Amino acid sequence: MKKLSVIVPIYNAEAYINKCVDSLLVQTFKDFELLLIDDGSPDKSGEICDRYAQKDSRVRVFHKENGGVSSARNLELDNAQGEWISFVDADDILDDNYYEVMLNNLEDNDLILCDI
Repeated sequence: MKKLSVIVPIYNAEAYINKCVDSLLVQTFKDFELLLIDDGSPDKSGEICDRYAQKDSRVRVFHKENGGVSSARNLELDNAQGEWISFVDADDILDDNYYEVMLNNLEDNDLILCDI
């Protein structure tokens, strides 16, 4: 399998970031890094992210001044080490086999889009 970088930009997400990150850390596919970027949140989102990084070595946290979701994603792209990139919003919750199913069905694709 290929290594995956999961990118989550975060702004004022303290009410739901735990559900998002928990759904990512219990994935059946384990070979990924989780990049959380606190985009200058005035709430406790950054502290919550830091706690996850202390508990799980796959989690890396970045803190920056607020610049919007695009600047947050760009910073994470600059730091991503995976061959594959996945963008997740801070209020998303993924099924526990989401990445396993997706990556097992790659074949010769360069891009996979998932939507509800």
